[in-house]
Amino acid sequence: MKKTNRNVKILAIETAADACSAALFIDNEIIERYEVAPQQHTKLILPMVQSLLAEAGIKLTQLDAIGFGQGPGSFTGLRIAASVTQGLALGADLPVIGISTLRALAQGAVTDFKATKALSIIDARIQEIYFGMYSLVGGIMNKIMEDTLCNPKDVPIPDNCGWFGIGNGWKIYFDILNDALKNNVVEINFDYYPRAREVAKLAYHEFLDGNITPVEKASPVYLRNKVVG
Repeated sequence: MKKTNRNVKILAIETAADACSAALFIDNEIIERYEVAPQQHTKLILPMVQSLLAEAGIKLTQLDAIGFGQGPGSFTGLRIAASVTQGLALGADLPVIGISTLRALAQGAVTDFKATKALSIIDARIQEIYFGMYSLVGGIMNKIMEDTLCNPKDVPIPDNCGWFGIGNGWKIYFDILNDALKNNVVEINFDYYPRAREVAKLAYHEFLDGNITPVEKASPVYLRNKVVG
């Protein structure tokens, strides 16, 4: 039986990029801790979680699930999110919900910029990008195609216009991407990171749909086998 909208409690963790954040979805509201702090995620994430639980006045065992940004992104950051999520979920006997960081970026474009279509691009280094194409359905961003790793010169071209570009890949490869996509994109935000509050929103909807994962099967999605950062 599905839970009602009023009693789902989900913790979310996001450490895939330079920003570190944790969020708590409870009673249809979200509280968040967010800090741009490169290479400080290991030190920051657990205190953020503890602070959120204390503010809400609940224990970890009272949650329904833990959502985490499962990638793609920084290999180190993804491992931190997955390992912290697994540790917390195992201790509290909770299921987990992995959320694409590219999808979280797209959802951020909805929250902060009222976008309805987003092209999420994250720098993958060695002249490659992580690319996601998302469209708004019922207030939630859903993928139009599978997230992919590609050379910026080979970026998939949407069939239509009016897209919002989001993510640091746009800044690093602007000239190449602009040449390829300038007729399709109406606005770009370079300096935006995936956030736990968006992971929480998306995890909530996945939870209602029954899309949960046993903790032992929770793992990052790298999109690349070779470790780069």
